[in-house]
Amino acid sequence: MKILQKLGEAVIPLNGKQNIVLLVIIACVFQFALFYGPALADEAVSQAKALANGQEIMIINDSVSKEAVMNQDAAKLTPETASSTLPIISSSTPLMSDTPATTAATQSPSVKVVRTSTHVITAYNSEAGQTDDSPCITANGFNVCKNGVEDTIAANFLKFGTKVKIPELFGDRIFTVRDRMNKKHPNRVDVWMKDRHDAIQFGVKTAKIQVVETELASAK
Repeated sequence: MKILQKLGEAVIPLNGKQNIVLLVIIACVFQFALFYGPALADEAVSQAKALANGQEIMIINDSVSKEAVMNQDAAKLTPETASSTLPIISSSTPLMSDTPATTAATQSPSVKVVRTSTHVITAYNSEAGQTDDSPCITANGFNVCKNGVEDTIAANFLKFGTKVKIPELFGDRIFTVRDRMNKKHPNRVDVWMKDRHDAIQFGVKTAKIQVVETELASAK
């Protein structure tokens, strides 16, 4: 108090009452500065620590939330969606084939006309009255009834196995010589047909025949 009193007298010369009031004010100021100052400082430090802790908690929570979002996105990425978005390479699957790829060449028949001549064309069926006692078996032993395809002809002037086309009457159909006719028809061509009615309807015609050779040619 003596220090405060001397300080008051040194600063402002006052009377008794004024001096007392000034001393009280100075005492309050010193008391506030000495006692409340540290408390306010402690409170400020506490608030700063709390703020720092809060920011740290917010940072931690933010990182946790980001990790949760990433986990959710990973959970949504099912094997089906993953296979559609990312290429999957199996370790058991070779990247390149160890064996060379083989390609089968597509083959198509190539037809070459050897000669052309004009002949009388008739038709016949597998009947005893038109052939012999084995109507389904041709002269070279081929069973036309079992084969069931109208691609057989009888001709005495051509060797067995000769390929023949008759474009005027049958277009691009290829016939094979498998049978013989009566010797009295050395230059006639007889076409085998399954149905008797078709053979009768065909009748007797004259047309050009083409002797052809067929071979397999690799198509490019």
